[in-house]
Amino acid sequence: MVQMFENIYDKMKQMSVTNVMLFLLFSIMMTLLISSQNFFFQKIIENGISKRDIIAEKTITVIDTKRTEQHKKDVAANVEPILIPAEDEFIKVNLQTLETSIVQIRQKHVEDSVKRAELSLLFDISAQYKKDYLSNFLLNVSDKNLQTIFDKAKLTLSSVLNQGITESEYENNSIDKIITRNIPGTTPRNQVTVITSLLKEIITPNLVVDDLATEIARKNAQNAVKPYEVVFHKGDKIVFEGEPVTKLKRDALREAGYNVLEVNYLGIFGVFLIVCFATFIFIRYERNFEKVFFEPHHLTITGFLSLVIAAIAVVMPTGSSPNILPLPAYIIILSIFTNARIAFFAATLLLGVLIIGLHYSIEFVATFLLLNTFCMLAISNLKFSRRFDLILTGLRISLAGAFIVLSIYFLEKFLIDVDNIFILRDVFLIALNGFLSGVIALGTLPILESTFGIITPYGLAELADHNQPLLKRLQFEAPGTYHHSLMVSNLAEAAAEAIGANPILARVGAFYHDIGKLKRPLFFVENQSYFGIENPHTKLNPRLSKMVITAHPKDGVELAKEYHLPPVMSNFILQHHGEGLASYFYNRAVAEEGLENVKEEQFRYTGPKPNMKETAILMIADAVESAVRALKSPTNEEIEEIISKIIKERLNDGQFSDAPLTLKDLKVISTTFNRILRGMQHQRIKYHQDINELDNKQAQPIQTFDKDFEEKIKQLEQNKNEQKDN
Repeated sequence: MVQMFENIYDKMKQMSVTNVMLFLLFSIMMTLLISSQNFFFQKIIENGISKRDIIAEKTITVIDTKRTEQHKKDVAANVEPILIPAEDEFIKVNLQTLETSIVQIRQKHVEDSVKRAELSLLFDISAQYKKDYLSNFLLNVSDKNLQTIFDKAKLTLSSVLNQGITESEYENNSIDKIITRNIPGTTPRNQVTVITSLLKEIITPNLVVDDLATEIARKNAQNAVKPYEVVFHKGDKIVFEGEPVTKLKRDALREAGYNVLEVNYLGIFGVFLIVCFATFIFIRYERNFEKVFFEPHHLTITGFLSLVIAAIAVVMPTGSSPNILPLPAYIIILSIFTNARIAFFAATLLLGVLIIGLHYSIEFVATFLLLNTFCMLAISNLKFSRRFDLILTGLRISLAGAFIVLSIYFLEKFLIDVDNIFILRDVFLIALNGFLSGVIALGTLPILESTFGIITPYGLAELADHNQPLLKRLQFEAPGTYHHSLMVSNLAEAAAEAIGANPILARVGAFYHDIGKLKRPLFFVENQSYFGIENPHTKLNPRLSKMVITAHPKDGVELAKEYHLPPVMSNFILQHHGEGLASYFYNRAVAEEGLENVKEEQFRYTGPKPNMKETAILMIADAVESAVRALKSPTNEEIEEIISKIIKERLNDGQFSDAPLTLKDLKVISTTFNRILRGMQHQRIKYHQDINELDNKQAQPIQTFDKDFEEKIKQLEQNKNEQKDN
């Protein structure tokens, strides 16, 4: 037992502060929801409204905590901050340093214009005419008068520092008035201006707020506030019939002897521990066995749906059948956003927490444990081609639920006499629950998709429809890019399936990864041959060409936002080139300008690098398809060499540093691409233009087998006959 808790503690230490806070927040919210049924008024109160007049049988004094707390806040806010003097010796040193600098500049053997320029640099004054005036004055004033000015400045500074300068005075530009007030009265006006400017350069606030002393003063002021008291004399009405029961009235009822709240703090703490334990188990399950879905969006939607189910369970009227609790809808929705295993595991944990917190019967527990298992199986076989299939799944769950409830009641008939009306009620409710679960899932999926930013298989299926506006535009405005995207999607889908990534997501991401080329389709080589135009890059500077080409990811993201594509599509658009080098234009620039005048960083895409398996696959597929298409009738060896070269280049360039790909995954991807590209590049039969020649060849006897092959066939038939005889 001790070892188990030590292991749990070690795991908790690995969690970040933010994750721990979210973990505790969810646990507290779930605990409060489940425990809220333990908070209720007695029969005198219903829905927070008094059902009758309640008269005080004795004099009651109640503190109005709301008004008291507000008064305390007001009093604390009115306490002035306590200021203490700070170290100000360095301010006097700064004045001496300023004086030395001015004297040294005056003594330099340079032109007056240079001296004036150096003197003006000593003053941080926005108005140029003031700078010019000060520099001219300090340059032309006699040594005696200059010394007099600094002597008066030192006296003035001492007076100002003794008086003290606060942060607010300094920030509100009140410093001019403070300095002027402390300058000796016999000082000429021009010297007053100079002394003020000198001191403004070196004076800083020397009174700071003592936070501790100020906080103590505010606490003392709050403690001195007398609480507001409300007195109910004997015979006074504490609450009237139909009156909302406020906290003040609730406290008065408690003083009058009414137990308005029944709070079992020990029980609530027990529920909290159970919720924490179940949540921790779920997180560990996802981290260890479902790493693909162990990320904030999926955890958030799981927590949200769990809270919704708990809230429904809590608000259900007392005495109503729990068979209407939409746990099947919970499993269906969560299965679509994650998978059936996660949904079943989460539903089982949630069911366990609700059983403990809400004291459900054993019949209900058995019903939903079996029904949850059936839901997992039903949803795992769901084909995400039509949303209406969710309704059919709901109907299957209805039949399964009715069968389970009937079976349990048939068993109970042997033990106790159960009224048939209750049997029919529960069978109807569980059947209705299953059907409504399909309807709820169908109706809420689009809302949840947009709210939590998670694309589901249904959303991907819709995006994969080639009648989508963006794909239609790609077909007509950039047909070469469209065909390239189709080829890349085949590669990406097969590779994703081979390494255990999401093949549908990889396929759809490949469809949309190059939509940014719609902005300038004729600048991309795959579209130029279709429209029969000359490559415009031959007439452009390679740097300008690079800017045009590398802009298509950014242009694609703008189009994705305009057409309201889900956020995950932007990952494919931005990451399919990562921070790779536009090598063609880089090499052209090197040839034209020389290697020493061209930097690789100037010819790289802006990224980011792929951070998903699917986007990393797309990066490789995009480059491989383009490279293979550029070859004329490539051999199998050439295809394999191209794939290996591209993967090695991206790997050595660090493009996969953020992607969760292993070397084994890269090997599987390479093998998969090799297999598919060989199929794409297969040889076709050369068709005869002369039909008569073809007819003549067809009239000739066809030599199907060579002699060796015929011998092998005969030998196989002979062996087969011998086996039959035996």
